[in-house]
This record gives sequence, structure tokens and C-alpha cells, in this order.
Amino acid sequence: MNGIADTGLLVAYANRTDAHHDWALGISEQLSEPLLTCEPVLAEAAFHLNDVRIVLGLIQDGFITLAFDCNDQLAQLQWLAQRYADRSPDLADLCLIRMSELFPTRPVITVDRQDFRVYRRNRREAIPLICPPE
Repeated sequence: MNGIADTGLLVAYANRTDAHHDWALGISEQLSEPLLTCEPVLAEAAFHLNDVRIVLGLIQDGFITLAFDCNDQLAQLQWLAQRYADRSPDLADLCLIRMSELFPTRPVITVDRQDFRVYRRNRREAIPLICPPE
């Protein structure tokens, strides 16, 4: 399996007390390559885990890899920010929407089912998701 990692997955994977920890471990066992992610997701995860060393370790261990540059995608990110202004998206979500457009065969792996069911890639296309069971 491959995919695009959102903050919630990383936090759940690294935090044994997280409600979705077992789900995140199950995802990790299915991976055939590192998950793609972006720096805003890493910053959010480090904040929630209260330890940047854990997040850097996920990169070092090959669980995730950076695959996005905000500078290169600025116009698209600004357009997405305007489109979803009513939802007050954070930068990480905007980057993940754009990553889903750039890597269309990779689902976004997230615990944020509510927002990602609303977000669309390429204007109208649902973003493929992998989420914990409801």
C-alpha cells in the first residue's frame, strides 16, 4: 500500500494512548513504501506530540517522506484557500488536497473524515481516503 499521510495518522501511530493507535499500526504493516507528506503536516504532528524528535524519527525510519514544496504550488494553494475559505482550512489540509491532485493514485490517510469528505481535488473529484472505521 502507498498513500499520503495526514497529521492524525502520524499522531495516532506515534502515540500509544491515541484512540486510533491500533488502526495506525495496521496501516503501517501494509505499507510497501514510505507515505508521502508535507512540512505543514510534520509541524502539526510535532505540535500535537509535543516532541519534534518523534516526527523526525518517522522520516529517518522511512515511515514518511517529504514530497511537496509550498513555493512550487503557491498559486494552487491560494486558489484552494479561497475556494474553501468558509471551512477555514489549515495549510496542511490545503497541501494534502493539492498532493492528492499531484499523486492521484495515492489515497489520503486521515482521521479527519469530516473535512476530507467535503474537499475536492481537481475541483469536483472526491479525494480517495483511508480512514479509521466509524
